[in-house]
Amino acid sequence: MPIYQKVMKISNLIQKQQFNPNLLGIFVNPFYFARRGLFKDISNLAHRLKGKTLDVGCGSKPYKALFREITEYVGMEFDSVANRTKGQAEVFYNGQHFPFDDDYFDSVVATEVLEHVFNPDEFLSEISRVLKTDGQLLITTPFVWDEHEQPYDFARYSSFGLTHLLKKHSLEVVEHKKTNANIKVVFQIINCYIHKIIPFKNYKLRLFFYIIFISPFTILGIILSHLLPQNNDLYLSNVVLAKKI
Repeated sequence: MPIYQKVMKISNLIQKQQFNPNLLGIFVNPFYFARRGLFKDISNLAHRLKGKTLDVGCGSKPYKALFREITEYVGMEFDSVANRTKGQAEVFYNGQHFPFDDDYFDSVVATEVLEHVFNPDEFLSEISRVLKTDGQLLITTPFVWDEHEQPYDFARYSSFGLTHLLKKHSLEVVEHKKTNANIKVVFQIINCYIHKIIPFKNYKLRLFFYIIFISPFTILGIILSHLLPQNNDLYLSNVVLAKKI
């Protein structure tokens, strides 16, 4: 096999570790705990979404394959040059009004988006408007996390704050999960710190640092999570299934 094909094969293997990391992800993904926790909890709730589904802030649609009960999957992004060239959205909006009729969707997905919305009431009002009565919303938001995608990082939500916001817009929480509510949260933050201070932009050098400096903390976090108790007050992300009432 030519060298460039081997490089591409390795690159593709690493890329697949981004949102659903397995054993390899321990060594190449500095966000192993966060991404694995989200994937697991979203997987457990995905079967509850059915029919015509809107993915708000869809990006590369990393969780689309999990929603096997849906009939149509529409990705939507804020209208920008970057989102039109890099993402997989079919629809773009102006950051305020969703370009759909009332009661248009059976389900809505919004993963790790709400913290980037400056006016959450307006955003959730639009979700509620386009969602049919008894329609399902699957929404995730970080609770303990560093600033990211600056300067478009505006908020963190506790379980109580998120529940309150959803209720204001006729969205009733059906199930609420907290990812990594154990010692893993501490090691994920340590790994985030190391990731942010690595001085190299070259990916190969960064990967070397991931293997040498980050993976040991990931492995230690995995081991200690089996020995130490849960702590439901300290966790990485909220994963919530709600329905429109």
